[in-house]
Amino acid sequence: VQLQASGGGLVQPGGSLRLSCAPSGSAVVINTMGWFRQAPGNQRELVARVTSAGDTKYLESVKGRFTISRDSAKNQAYLQMNSLKVDDTAVYYCWLYGRLGTKPGPPTNYWGQGTELTVSS
Repeated sequence: VQLQASGGGLVQPGGSLRLSCAPSGSAVVINTMGWFRQAPGNQRELVARVTSAGDTKYLESVKGRFTISRDSAKNQAYLQMNSLKVDDTAVYYCWLYGRLGTKPGPPTNYWGQGTELTVSS
């Protein structure tokens, strides 16, 4: 079972893009899903996350521009990014905290493969 992420690419400043993420396979218990990002020379930072209860949290610099949502029926999460800035350029990593697969155990962190977003004119 893996996390499959899609989206990303090259967009001009002020543009929009949507990232999506979902675990493959069955037997999924999701506590929280979200995205981290890492720009060259910077540490990985939490961009946005949404809990199973629908509680959301955002990085201060993306508030009002990014919106995270979940489709619980599909176990998918989406990150709608509007008014993109050059500073949003980074590799974005989908993240899931929960339990994937049929093997019992405590919740753990899972990561997608990373998708690159470049904001440039």
